[in-house]
Amino acid sequence: MKVLVLGSTGFIGKNLIDSLQSYTTWDGSESHSFPAFPDSISIQGNQLILSGASLSTGVDLRNYQQTYDCINNFKPELIYNLASHGGSLHYVKEKAADVIADNIQMTLNVYKAINESRQNCKVIQPFSNCSYPGDSSIQREEKWLSGDVHESIFSFGNSKRTIFYISKCYQMQYGINTVNLLLPNTYGPGDSIDPNHTHALNGMVIRMLQAKKAGDSEFVVWGTGSPVREWCYVDDFIKALIEANKLESAIEPINIGQNKGYSIAESAALIQEACEYTGDIVFDTSYPDGAPVKRLSGEVTKSTFPDFKFYDHKQGIANTVKYYEDKL
Repeated sequence: MKVLVLGSTGFIGKNLIDSLQSYTTWDGSESHSFPAFPDSISIQGNQLILSGASLSTGVDLRNYQQTYDCINNFKPELIYNLASHGGSLHYVKEKAADVIADNIQMTLNVYKAINESRQNCKVIQPFSNCSYPGDSSIQREEKWLSGDVHESIFSFGNSKRTIFYISKCYQMQYGINTVNLLLPNTYGPGDSIDPNHTHALNGMVIRMLQAKKAGDSEFVVWGTGSPVREWCYVDDFIKALIEANKLESAIEPINIGQNKGYSIAESAALIQEACEYTGDIVFDTSYPDGAPVKRLSGEVTKSTFPDFKFYDHKQGIANTVKYYEDKL
């Protein structure tokens, strides 16, 4: 099977490639039985042939010709569409127009290139649960589009909704199969060390380690600390992407969630314990909180992926702290 990972040098892309490479070499030259790979994936000649593309590898997915050449030359059977323009709440608000335009343009180019190069391939792509209505509490798939995205994440959340519409229209007219997944905010080893361009929980880890190193007596959490968030450890994210290939198509997005959340204050306390930071945690209420609750219903997750086991949140934070201790 030929698998193309778009956004291959990003947080999720790097981790996915590392996981897939555990089954084969980069060029597919070694043969394996792939005992841990989903049975429904057709491995031709016991080979999994991987390729990655991103802006840093010389493929700008905002450029149609570069996107077309990448897909047409490799001829993938499966595309992981992980390329994304995002960042912190403050970043996606400041760069709102760039964020929504880039995300939509990249996906339009991908689907157009698949169609015009006549590739018989499937697309798997994840959406953040920030694309749910801002006033949602328990986020259920049937309510995904039933209200407006929260103002704090307006550009990024609405870009993901638009990507869904693109995938649905290309299936309706051209029969291109897509599996769309909805996941909680991700964290874990391998993300950026810039707090403005990393995922939220990783950003808090980075800032607390910096506060510890500087000897700060206080660590400031942005907002009240009361919002409840469900988090997705990066290993679970990767496992979901791989498991998703068991499905031929799932245009209507499927949650990868367990309806289990932690307040920002609770997660900050777990980070403090893992960092061994002895200062006080204080809350700067001049920063917006964002949506009050984000927990994903796990009903469809359990029925679609009945054997899926989620990583322990406390251990995931400890792993993340260890990763950034070695990087900062």
